[in-house]
Amino acid sequence: MNPILRHEKIMEALLTNQEVTVAELSDILKVTGKTIREDLTKLEEQGLIRRVHGGAVLAQADQFGILPSKEPISKNLEMKKNIAQAALNRIVPGDIVALDGGSTTLEIARLLPNQPYTVITNDVYIISELSKKDKINLVVPGGYRVRNILTGPEAVAYVKELNIQKAFISATGIHLEHGLSVYTGELLAFKRALIDTARERIAVADHHKFGQTALRTFARLEELHGLITDDGLPEAVLAEYRKAGLPIELAGDR
Repeated sequence: MNPILRHEKIMEALLTNQEVTVAELSDILKVTGKTIREDLTKLEEQGLIRRVHGGAVLAQADQFGILPSKEPISKNLEMKKNIAQAALNRIVPGDIVALDGGSTTLEIARLLPNQPYTVITNDVYIISELSKKDKINLVVPGGYRVRNILTGPEAVAYVKELNIQKAFISATGIHLEHGLSVYTGELLAFKRALIDTARERIAVADHHKFGQTALRTFARLEELHGLITDDGLPEAVLAEYRKAGLPIELAGDR
């Protein structure tokens, strides 16, 4: 197994179990403890994990663009609500909208009024939220479940056949050079399908994700029509990204 695939499996194990030991990973991946420790060192250098005695934990529980298996996290909730409100201002009744899986897009779903929209999503929490709103035409592409996300080739193929007007995209990291990235390859194809299919592509992410890079890039910044973040983004960083041509909207009081 090549190092990138091992890193993905390590991150999968961490997101499922919150903490893993070197011995457990060695047994799962069928490699030596020395190889696992080297992998963990590289992942820690990227800011994805934190080494602890005998193993590792996630650097940030909510940073990876998919949520824990039990319940959505609430970290930076006020920021996410502000971003969601700004996103909602871009949606009008009759729109065909895609909501990528994630905690900020979940807030968009919560704020979305019960009006005639069509919403495509692969997030089971968003599905649960929108199923209560009978005027919304909810479209679920299907696929297999990775915690709160539905993915797989059938879901990707289905999305590519749709006429999506606006897609709200989540990411683990936002970087000038590396674009939008996530930690696991299982999410790449679905996210890429949204980028390729939607007429308007808008990333939604809080300011902590700027300057961050995860394992896999799925979109370049120039492929976006806009990015909505909170007003905690430093002025210098905002200027840098705007200079690169990315239209950024700040949600909040600034």
